[in-house]
Amino acid sequence: MTIELTNEEKLNIVNQHIKSVDYSIYGLQLDLMELNATPNPDASQASNLNARITAANARKAVLVTEKNSLTPTEE
Repeated sequence: MTIELTNEEKLNIVNQHIKSVDYSIYGLQLDLMELNATPNPDASQASNLNARITAANARKAVLVTEKNSLTPTEE
């Protein structure tokens, strides 16, 4: 038996994922701010955090595209 999700249910799931990614991005930004507040921030750590922020933003972009595909457009 296959159960098909409604667009509203799918939108709710996508929105939850977007919120989760937003939390991750904000947490990583805080980590980067904390690192940069130290007298001698480790460039390798900063680079790693920036890469993780970039990856999270890419994941969010995919989710926003999916959300837009599920949202009816007004004509």
